[in-house]
Formats: sequence, C-alpha cells, structure tokens
Amino acid sequence: MVNVDENDLKILEILRKNARTPYTAIAKELKISEAAVRKRIEKLIKMGVIKRFTIDYELENEIRAIVMIKTNPQIPTPEISKKIIKIQGVEVVYETTGDFDILALVRGTNISSINKTIDEIRSLQGIMGTNSTIVLRVWF
Repeated sequence: MVNVDENDLKILEILRKNARTPYTAIAKELKISEAAVRKRIEKLIKMGVIKRFTIDYELENEIRAIVMIKTNPQIPTPEISKKIIKIQGVEVVYETTGDFDILALVRGTNISSINKTIDEIRSLQGIMGTNSTIVLRVWF
C-alpha cells in the first residue's frame, strides 16, 4: 500500500491543476522548504503515484468522443486495453465497471477521423460492441 500524507495529497492536487507549478510556489503554499517539495515529488514518482506529467489542451476545431466498449470475457480486459491505447487518436483508456468494460477518450480533427479510430477499435479481437458520444464542452 502506498503511504502518502496530507502534504503529499496537497502537492498532488496542486500539480493536478497545473503540473508546471514551480516547486517554490508549492513550498510557499504548504509552508515547507523547496527541497522538501522536490524530495516528496521524487518519492511520489518512485512509488508510482505520479505516473506522468502531461498537459490538457483544447484546439478550436478538434472533436472529442467518448467510446464505451463491451468486451468478450474470454479475452482479458487489460490485453484489449493495451491494444486500444496504441490506436491513433486514442488519448486515454479506462477499465470500468457497469455495462461497459472499457471507456476510451478519442480525439480527431473531424468526424471522419473519429469514425476511423472507432472502426479500428471495433476491429480488435475481443470487442463485442461500442457506444460513442461526442463531447460538446470540456471544463477544467
């Protein structure tokens, strides 16, 4: 089990909102030294709590879709997820509970590119069906 304290959780929240927040600003907010912030972030990376640093972006003419995917129980879901994340246009893949086993966030420059990505997902062995919805607005 991963052991994180209140300061670690605060650091994670600050970085989630803006991964470019300077360590000095985090230190000032938490009332600890910049070196302590640096060590805590290094520890969170080593423990696998922080998986990657990335950006959220939105282009004016870009289209996003959420693709909900049902899989064949005879093929392990992680095996299918690993194939989906490699498909051009797939941004993130979540394994979920409920009616759908996998949820994929897809980006494209037009409906045609979204359809191409969905068709490629559907062509994978173990995919039983998909249900897609277009994202109208994103809030950060």
